[in-house]
Amino acid sequence: MKLIAHLLIAATAAAAPIFAFAADPAPAPAAHAEAAPKAAKPDLVKGEAMFTSVCAACHGADGNSAVPAYPKLAQQHPEYLVKQLQEFKSDKRANAIMKGFATMLSDEDMKNVAYFVGSKKAKAGASTDKDLVMLGERIYRGGIADRQIAACAGCHSPNGAGIPAQYPRLSGQYAEYTVAQLTTFRDGGRQNSLQMTQEAAKLNDREIKAVADYIAGLR
Repeated sequence: MKLIAHLLIAATAAAAPIFAFAADPAPAPAAHAEAAPKAAKPDLVKGEAMFTSVCAACHGADGNSAVPAYPKLAQQHPEYLVKQLQEFKSDKRANAIMKGFATMLSDEDMKNVAYFVGSKKAKAGASTDKDLVMLGERIYRGGIADRQIAACAGCHSPNGAGIPAQYPRLSGQYAEYTVAQLTTFRDGGRQNSLQMTQEAAKLNDREIKAVADYIAGLR
């Protein structure tokens, strides 16, 4: 009996380190583990230099284009501008002229340019078609319920300020440019926003012109 008891005690003693090891907590993460690198801040000085050499001829030195065919970029959300430049470069948004310019820019260049021009104040625009501006206001603010046309203000805000990183600023944009974009969405020439393609498809020429003229006077 003494021999059996001795063997049981020895076996228990031998097993104890096994269970103790299994119960040890997982090792703590290494104290020197590196944190994820932070995104570099935009360089507005480089952005201004690049914008001046590449973009200013059409869009104005401060992003306020003097030609209604070219959009005002001043005060636009930088994230939106970067997205558009990337999509011009990749042909997701078709425009041969902008494709050529966007191809010259790296992602860092795009970010610098977008934050530079976005920091500039946009000049106010004005509505000019008194016969259509009231129709434009009704569509912009309330949509057209019986044709399931959503109010523009729902995404672009009542004063046209848009929502950063989601929907562009429209306030004061040239009516001529807005008409061109809405028509291109409607007719399938611009396909980088399914939401806009679906909404524009429901608008006729008169309604597009009315909305664009109302947007031009927003501030």
